[in-house]
Amino acid sequence: MNSPRRIPVMEVFGPTVQGEGMVIGRKTMFVRTAGCDYQCAWCDSAFTWDGTGKDEIRLLAASEVMEELERTGGSSFDHVTISGGNPALLPQLGELIARLHERGIKTALETQGSRWQPWFADIDDLTLSPKPPSSGMATDWALLDDIVAKLIEQGSAFCLKVVVFDEADLAYAKTVHKRYADVPFYLQAGNGNLTETEPRLMLPYLVERYEWLIGLAMADSELRGVHVLPQLHTWVWGNKKGV
Repeated sequence: MNSPRRIPVMEVFGPTVQGEGMVIGRKTMFVRTAGCDYQCAWCDSAFTWDGTGKDEIRLLAASEVMEELERTGGSSFDHVTISGGNPALLPQLGELIARLHERGIKTALETQGSRWQPWFADIDDLTLSPKPPSSGMATDWALLDDIVAKLIEQGSAFCLKVVVFDEADLAYAKTVHKRYADVPFYLQAGNGNLTETEPRLMLPYLVERYEWLIGLAMADSELRGVHVLPQLHTWVWGNKKGV
């Protein structure tokens, strides 16, 4: 049996700009972990859970992840985003987060809110991103309620984000925003074109989707306090991995 203290790592890359959520544009390194408890229809990192990336998984100790971050990014970063899959499946990430903080490095993490971890309290920029109807997944509202309540109780810096592909997704997003009205809330235009490999051909489509979402959100009185974002990295690099 593998040591529970080892982290299933698929990629370490950067520094690059954070393309999503409340720290969009932030210079950051990325650590992408394997495994997810969801199978979203439009997932842009399905290789982390569908078996196609199984040969890329390395089981690394927290110290080895730190070494790879420093080898890859040198001294040029002070922020690390832990991505997936769903990194909230991994209790052993607490050690990595502690090591990063010991070096004065801030952390960000996004999860769908399907699993609680005590180390959520230590994440500097935490995003809960429950999945809308277009994903094919169902939200466990009682569990999400519990996670949000715990984060508020412990004074965590976190936000909610919903990716929107269609009007049913937007209706879902409004439900989320209304349910947790005091939590900073972000809408993000979905990328439904995951097979295009040429960034310049992607950009007109992505701009159109962002403009569509802006148009809906600006006219909606139930979305007065929201941030409306593109998926920034896809505007520059399209569907390329490792950026």
